[in-house]
Amino acid sequence: MPEEAKWYIVHTYSGYENKVASNLEKTIENRGLGELIQEVIVPTETVTEMKDNKKRTVERKIFPGYVIIKMVLTDETWYVVRNIRGCTGFVGPSSKPVPLKDEEVRRFGIGRNSVEVPYEIGDTVVITEGPLENNTGTVEVIDIENNYVRVLVNMFGRSTPVELEMSQVELADD
Repeated sequence: MPEEAKWYIVHTYSGYENKVASNLEKTIENRGLGELIQEVIVPTETVTEMKDNKKRTVERKIFPGYVIIKMVLTDETWYVVRNIRGCTGFVGPSSKPVPLKDEEVRRFGIGRNSVEVPYEIGDTVVITEGPLENNTGTVEVIDIENNYVRVLVNMFGRSTPVELEMSQVELADD
């Protein structure tokens, strides 16, 4: 492989996101470009909405009109993506697409690795950094998707909920 794959954003006609993604995946398979174009994502979220006094769960596009692709940029991959029906081009100057920065990739939640935490709800943990360092508390909520944990810390004679990043907490020795 010439270089490491990076994330790029491709602009599409409105409503053509899924069609562009499926056509691109077929082209990747047909041309054997799986090593160069690794992932094609249409970011969506599940939303519950009320309509006519009925609850409906709907899959909604987070970025309408855009598809996100992890690929190694070469003349061939640029040409393949650019010439998919419904694709209007890469986001960035027309001559050279601009990859997403690592911070943007994290913020969008793209390619997020699964996280395993050594503690569960109800476990006693020690806060390892921040103003409450070395305090202990009980885990109340673990939110892996948003990388935070809520811990009940005993302060001033009462339990106080504190939200921390998962890396700021570790399982207490019994």
